[in-house]
Amino acid sequence: MFSQNPIRFISAFLFILSSILNLPLFAQQAGKTDAIYSGLPWYDQNGKIVSAHGANIIKDKDKYYLFGEAHSDTSNAFVGFNCYSSKDLYNWKFESIALPVQAAGKLGPNRVGERVKVMKNPKSGEYFIYMHVDTLGYKDQFVGYATAKNITGPYVFKGPILFNGKPIKKWDMGTFQDKDGTGYILTHGGVIHQLAADYKSIIAETNKQISTGFESPTLFRKGNTYYFIGSNLTSWEKNDNYYYTSTSLSGPWTAKGLLAPKDKLTWNSQSTFVLAIEGSKDTTYMYMGDRWSFPFQLSAATYVWQPITFSADGISIPNYVQSWTVNTSTGVHAIKKSDFNTIENTNKLIIYQGNWKHLSDSISVSRSATKGDAFSFTFKGTQIGLYAMSSSDNGYASIILTNKKGKVLVKNLVDTYTKSPTSTMVFLSPILPKDEYTLTVTVSGLKPNWSDKKKTNYGSTDYNISLDKLIIKE
Repeated sequence: MFSQNPIRFISAFLFILSSILNLPLFAQQAGKTDAIYSGLPWYDQNGKIVSAHGANIIKDKDKYYLFGEAHSDTSNAFVGFNCYSSKDLYNWKFESIALPVQAAGKLGPNRVGERVKVMKNPKSGEYFIYMHVDTLGYKDQFVGYATAKNITGPYVFKGPILFNGKPIKKWDMGTFQDKDGTGYILTHGGVIHQLAADYKSIIAETNKQISTGFESPTLFRKGNTYYFIGSNLTSWEKNDNYYYTSTSLSGPWTAKGLLAPKDKLTWNSQSTFVLAIEGSKDTTYMYMGDRWSFPFQLSAATYVWQPITFSADGISIPNYVQSWTVNTSTGVHAIKKSDFNTIENTNKLIIYQGNWKHLSDSISVSRSATKGDAFSFTFKGTQIGLYAMSSSDNGYASIILTNKKGKVLVKNLVDTYTKSPTSTMVFLSPILPKDEYTLTVTVSGLKPNWSDKKKTNYGSTDYNISLDKLIIKE
């Protein structure tokens, strides 16, 4: 995203920072997971939140490597690009800050670094990071690059990549590597630039602009068809992503419509990459999207990874798959069958404190917008999840999971806001040793809220937390 105004929240951040001091927004208990769960905080091997947005994944030898933007909760300034590794695409190991903040210059303090993408040059074996570089006010945009001999880095920032001796003055960008190893830079509007054989410069503009407002460019190939996904310009807000197809990167491109059902806002996400998970029996194409959560991008922004459905008419993500598995050896994916017990919001073992309203319509919901109101639930088992009735007047929930001795195992913020109301899982603990635990959910009094360069206001209209149900694994 590029159009939000980062020069704001001066007085509000003083309040937010004081709240953060009491909210160490990371897990204290490392744990594993057994599937891809979208829209939830993920934790690495150290129990810290996975921070890798605007990302891509590349496979190197027997591992998948996830590269993405690290974030803070106080500014949109560049704080580095993180690298994680995984063999199953579920459990992520933090490897390194592949490209840290530079001491000075274009990627120094108080600059912007976004949309990180990594490719391996097939001839030299060198690894390349490409990214959008800018000022905090988004007035010095260009596509930059960095190189490394090892996939985890350290990467050395080289500055802008040049085309005819000049930088590409664009913001949202992506990359695509074709089957023959040719690399391409994608920029907003649907422009495609071909990289030189050494990946260190651009030698051609393969495709000119497809459409105005075409942000978060994401390109992949299946067979002889290229699929080009993009989103509208709505700042950090989610929108209905759309796509084009062509049998040639130079076009012509055919508009095919929306990627997900209308008004579902691409299941509350923005495209960043499509990973082809190739196996011995099939290839699963995984849509990777960001569920941004400004201003708490470290604590509460999450990921929406979904299997893409192919048909004679094109591609789609027709249904939101909350949890699914993929066999990285065979390439076959499947919807994960639930093995949780459901605890309704009316269960007498849920202890409510404060001014909660218990509503019953098409769905039974307990709600409160009063800061400090909370509910808690004590259970015996290995895992607990929270379903919320997300809506446009919801805010951030403070989540704390403790063991029977009162030790805090997990503590972070959870975003329950969306323009497209739905009941959805917003939190799932790591898999823990079987024992007694207590989950406490508190109305934080914080909400996602921001404005763009045109001073248009976005985000939630209130601070509600809405409990639909809890799920427990024994």
